[in-house]
Amino acid sequence: MKERIAIIDGIRTPFAKAGTSLKNVPAQELGAFIFKELLERTGFPQDQIDELILGNVGQPSGAANIARVVALKAGLDKKTPAYTVHRNCASGMESITTAANKILAGEADVILAGGTESMSQYPLIFGKKMTSFFGSLSMAKTPAQKLGVLATFRPSFLKPRIAVMEGLTDPICGMLMGNTAEVLAKEFHIDRDAQDQYALQSHIKAEAAIQSGKFAEEIVPLPVFPKFKTVMSEDNGVRLGQSIEALGKLRPYFDRVNGSVTVGNACPLTDGAAAVLLMSETKAKELGLKPMGFLRDYAYAGLDPHRMGLGPVFSSAKVFEKSGLTTEDMDLVEINEAFAVQVIANLKAWESDDFCKKELGLDKALGTIDPAILNPNGGAIALGHPVGTTGTRMIITLLKELKRQGKNRGLATLCIGGGQGGAVILEVE
Repeated sequence: MKERIAIIDGIRTPFAKAGTSLKNVPAQELGAFIFKELLERTGFPQDQIDELILGNVGQPSGAANIARVVALKAGLDKKTPAYTVHRNCASGMESITTAANKILAGEADVILAGGTESMSQYPLIFGKKMTSFFGSLSMAKTPAQKLGVLATFRPSFLKPRIAVMEGLTDPICGMLMGNTAEVLAKEFHIDRDAQDQYALQSHIKAEAAIQSGKFAEEIVPLPVFPKFKTVMSEDNGVRLGQSIEALGKLRPYFDRVNGSVTVGNACPLTDGAAAVLLMSETKAKELGLKPMGFLRDYAYAGLDPHRMGLGPVFSSAKVFEKSGLTTEDMDLVEINEAFAVQVIANLKAWESDDFCKKELGLDKALGTIDPAILNPNGGAIALGHPVGTTGTRMIITLLKELKRQGKNRGLATLCIGGGQGGAVILEVE
């Protein structure tokens, strides 16, 4: 990148496991709340916002181009355009890198970006037989014709298509995301105990971050829509006092016979939103603003969908090549915890000369990631993974932790359903 992109500030809502505290809050309301709060906290004039770009995966049918709905509900002027981006699990990262491209191209000076997701409100969908039945019924004109159509109804027509299950199933390889994680468990010889031990550490670190007040620096307490009688201020997926014994009692979920991936060593379906304010480093200096941090460079990469969990190693190799930096230059690393086995597989691939030569075309391994710098405050196994939001959340979390530790540079990377990976290099002063 010819210039760093300044991330002036960033905040998020608490994350809630789907079907719990935020189940009645639509994605557009979550997004509107967090962007309005960001504008109020920064005090940045809304008439100087050139555009809003929002990541979202399960777009609500009642909020087409959800970014525009969010922008207007957040109080932006009707003249301010907005559009939605969708790169599966990296949608919240895509909104930021897309904004960076527009700023660097001179198409905008200041952009709001982020992500929102309500996985609680992913719908059940009528199948073909039921929709065909409704269609025939609507075409029937006489009472006799209507009775004839009604006589064809069968209770089996009511069997729904489950949107979240369809969304988490890759149409190319035909696998649920959890089954692609089982592929990595076998390929890299990662057993159940290693996965549960990793998941345990995610909860322990996240619990410590809550108790120390770290997450309070990025979370905005949310009055819960629609009655606003309660306020949510913490992520509710973190299991306080989690134990290896409790994790060990869970049965494999995706491969029930020979599998090792459980709901305990995988991320939960989650609701939440996050937002950042972006501009060029030059613009920030002109305005006398002190950014939270900077986007130094980014990259996306593709790979086989059935090994989609390896996206971080593929995209990180690419961003290192672009930026001229290496693993050793990273003070902190965030790898999204879609599954414990997926993170462990990436760490193994990262330090494997054979993998990096064969799969990435490198001369040697990417290096070794010190466990002490990896996801220091836990990750999605504990916090949750609202798919349109996580990329933004990771960037906010990483920048704030770099500042707390007095460090300079970090890597945030994640796997992407469909066989992709995304990676960004971030810096603070």
